[in-house]
Amino acid sequence: MPSIQTPTKTIRLQHPKNKSTFELEMIQVEGGTFQMGGEKYDDEKPIHGVTVPTFHIGKYPVTQALYEFVMGENPSHFEGAERPVERVSWHDAKKFIERLNQDYGNLGFRLLSEAEWEYAARGGKEGQEDKFEYAGSDNIEEVAWWDENSHEETKPVGWKEPNQLGIYDMSGNVWEWCEDDWHSNYEDAPKDGSAWIDEPRASRRVRRGGSWYNYFTDFCRVANRDVNDPDYEYFILGFRLGLP
Repeated sequence: MPSIQTPTKTIRLQHPKNKSTFELEMIQVEGGTFQMGGEKYDDEKPIHGVTVPTFHIGKYPVTQALYEFVMGENPSHFEGAERPVERVSWHDAKKFIERLNQDYGNLGFRLLSEAEWEYAARGGKEGQEDKFEYAGSDNIEEVAWWDENSHEETKPVGWKEPNQLGIYDMSGNVWEWCEDDWHSNYEDAPKDGSAWIDEPRASRRVRRGGSWYNYFTDFCRVANRDVNDPDYEYFILGFRLGLP
C-alpha cells in the first residue's frame, strides 16, 4: 500500500546533561470523521462516528534507544536499540512522558486516545475507504510481526510495510497503551476523539494493536481492543507517543 504524502515533524532532542541528541519522527494525522469499532466482538460495538482533530503520532512505537535516552534505563526483555521498548506498565509510560516533557521543552507529548489510535491505524482521513483488516493491509504478513513470523521475539521497528500514512508497526510487534480507561463496549463513548476517562479513574486501561506473541490474527486487527491493569508489565507491552 503506497503511503499518502503526510507531513512529518522531526523533533531534535538534546540531553540536558551530556548534550547528546536524538531525532524523533512524528507523523501529522489530518483530522476527520471515521467509523470506529467493528462487528466481530461485543467490546467493538456499536460502530459509531467519531470526529478526530488533527494531531501527531509517533512514526514508530517508542524504541529502547529513545526510552534509554530519556530515562537512563532499559527495562526490555528483548534488548536492541531499535526494537520497541517493552515491559513497561501504563504508569511507566506516563512517567516517561512526564520526563520527556519536563526535560525537552514541554512540547505536549502524551499517550494517544483510543480513538486517535484507531483513526491513525485505519489510515486517517484518506484511508477510510480501504477498510483494511490490519494497519495498512488485509495481509497480516505485509505489516505485522505476530506468532507465526516473529520467532518468538520483538523485531526492530520499521521492518514491515507502513500503513497509508507512513506509520509503522501499528499491527503486531508490541501492544500499545492508550490513555483511556477500559469500557466493555462503546455505549456513551466520546465522539470528539478524546480519551474516555472516568472520574475517579477506572481500574484498567486500554491497549491496542496486538503483538509478536499473538497466535490469533484477530488480535492484530485495527478494530481489536484489549485491557490490562495499569501496573501490568510484560514483554508484549509498549507504547507510542502522541502530540498536538
